[in-house]
Amino acid sequence: MEKRNHSTPLGIKEIAKRANVSIGTVDRVIHNRPGVSKKTKEKINAIINELGYQPNLIARRLASKKLIRIATLTPRVPGETVYWEVLLNGIIQAESEIESYGVRVDKYFFDQNDKGSFDRQAELLLQTDVDGVMLTPIFIEESTRFANACKARNIPYVFINSDLPQVESLSYIGPNLFDSGYLVAHLIRYLSHGENKVLVANISKELESHHYTLRKEEGFRAYFSDNPSPIAIVKVDIRQTDYESVEQNIAQLLDEHQDIRIIFATNSRVSTVARYLEKSGKRGLLLIGYDFLPENIEYLKKGTIDFLIGQKPHEQAYRGVMALYQHLAFATEVDKVNFMPIDIITRENYAFYRN
Repeated sequence: MEKRNHSTPLGIKEIAKRANVSIGTVDRVIHNRPGVSKKTKEKINAIINELGYQPNLIARRLASKKLIRIATLTPRVPGETVYWEVLLNGIIQAESEIESYGVRVDKYFFDQNDKGSFDRQAELLLQTDVDGVMLTPIFIEESTRFANACKARNIPYVFINSDLPQVESLSYIGPNLFDSGYLVAHLIRYLSHGENKVLVANISKELESHHYTLRKEEGFRAYFSDNPSPIAIVKVDIRQTDYESVEQNIAQLLDEHQDIRIIFATNSRVSTVARYLEKSGKRGLLLIGYDFLPENIEYLKKGTIDFLIGQKPHEQAYRGVMALYQHLAFATEVDKVNFMPIDIITRENYAFYRN
């Protein structure tokens, strides 16, 4: 990970990167010094306005002795998928960029298959003197209770990865889950020939609680409701996420429905399905799933996975922490909703994609 030059104010580096100029050039524009062309100066000033960069506020923050404490509450990194590790790296990157400005990021982790572990970690978090919270609200009831507790203590909180629309957060940064499922259905309509069947595979231990997965399926079905098609949908809920259980369930469904031509895995565990298809020598099946992760990319490169839908977990986490920092340090207004782009990643374009 790149180390930030702590003598460079937060923001100048980003401005220089976007303008494709040196930090010194940005500094000359900010302090109205000569030596910069009119065109470059206008470009830099436009980026400064876009980012809302305020050097006086940065200087004041540097002089402040008050520690800002941000807490993150996210799933711990399991062995089955690196999705949450990518998200954690986004938190770490943001932390590295703001720690020298008097910001501390405390990380709390829960088991995404255990509601009790979420409650326990949430309780520990609330026992600290925290100024802002970023969380992934996987469990609806538990996350709602925690959000209400934060609100009662006047602690601003940001949701990433999935939203709870009925809960008043400072901001949501993540995918539009319904629309991503709708997009997959639209893509499948183009890929399907005649009256083929599509298998929708939800692979999750706590499926009822993992509303973000069900929201994708809801959008998927809504597309075919809005656009009637002879395509038939077969659904399987696989509640044991180890490879052997996935293999058994997928093999059984493909045996029972030999006219299935497309499989839609609704989360990042699409690589487990790909592993089975490759191991069993199944041919002629199109596979679509989620997330730009190393294990998924390997199967994409080989053609076992045909399409991945990107959700940018690293960027979600990075932007979530930075939104809290800007709000707490400078009282910056934060956009209520920040949807990630819905990207379709293929074997042809994956090399140009960044999480």
